[in-house]
Amino acid sequence: MKKEQSFFIEVFGDYPLIRVLDFLLTFREFDYPLIEIARNSSVGWSTIHSFWYRLVEMGIVIQTRQVGRAKLYKLNIKNPVVQELIRLDNMITKHFTDVILKKEEAVK
Repeated sequence: MKKEQSFFIEVFGDYPLIRVLDFLLTFREFDYPLIEIARNSSVGWSTIHSFWYRLVEMGIVIQTRQVGRAKLYKLNIKNPVVQELIRLDNMITKHFTDVILKKEEAVK
């Protein structure tokens, strides 16, 4: 059975970077170690390492703290690019929710 995807992934495609961004957008209030971000995004460890440094370098994600040896990261909501991603994610979700509701109303 196929896992239900977010509207963000449906629009931009089911790619590792998109899945990571989707997870971070959805749970932007929390910080996670990289291993948890990879696991919750269904992205392999070596795959996330292939692009993670760019997200940090561009300020899309920031390290929030360190617990033992684990560094924790979260979406940098002060970054203007991230603010636009949040706005876009909200707009996509609203659009597709409205489409689904209109279809359900038409069936009644």
